[in-house]
Amino acid sequence: MPKGGKKGGHKGRMRTYTSPEEIDAQMKAEKERKKQEQEQEELEEGGAAQNETAELKLPASGSDDSDDENSQRRRAGVEGLIEIENPNRMAQKSKKVTQIELDEPKQLSRREREEIEKQKAKERYMKMHLAGKTDQAKADLARLAIIRKQREDAAKKKEEEKKGEHLKLGRAVNKVIIIWQCIEQHGANVECPKLGKHDRTDQNHDKPHFPAETGQVSVAS
Repeated sequence: MPKGGKKGGHKGRMRTYTSPEEIDAQMKAEKERKKQEQEQEELEEGGAAQNETAELKLPASGSDDSDDENSQRRRAGVEGLIEIENPNRMAQKSKKVTQIELDEPKQLSRREREEIEKQKAKERYMKMHLAGKTDQAKADLARLAIIRKQREDAAKKKEEEKKGEHLKLGRAVNKVIIIWQCIEQHGANVECPKLGKHDRTDQNHDKPHFPAETGQVSVAS
């Protein structure tokens, strides 16, 4: 062992973890690879079947040629006329293996059918949810209505409180103005006839007085 060599080569190495996105991508790549291999096998099988069909169609030599000549002589009689004059007789055409595979509907795997059904169910649910027919949509609409009602009540209460404060302030200012007018006209010791019964009881409390020392006018609060 050379000097200065390190022991425990993997000790302290940072571990790496595969993310769900990478796992999904690997699964898709594996699925695509299997699909390509299956298509390649089907093409090879189709080519082999086509070659066998072509070999069967090749004319045979020897006795086969004589049989064909005899059959042609026999068909030259009445059978040939019937075959030519019959418009309902359909000519049989040979089809290639690849053409037969294209004409037949493609068989889906169980996983593909489940994926299609899952996607259709999801689309149906989203359509019903947007229309407000699912339980979740109904619960969301009910909760939204409650929140909207609470906000409306809070705004209404705030507006009423603001109006009440303005009304109280206006009454207080109007009361002070009336008291001052009565003092100017009748003097400080006379009840003001413009005040109401409730306001007259508080007239002495709100009545301005004149201190002898300073000569300033003040209103008791």
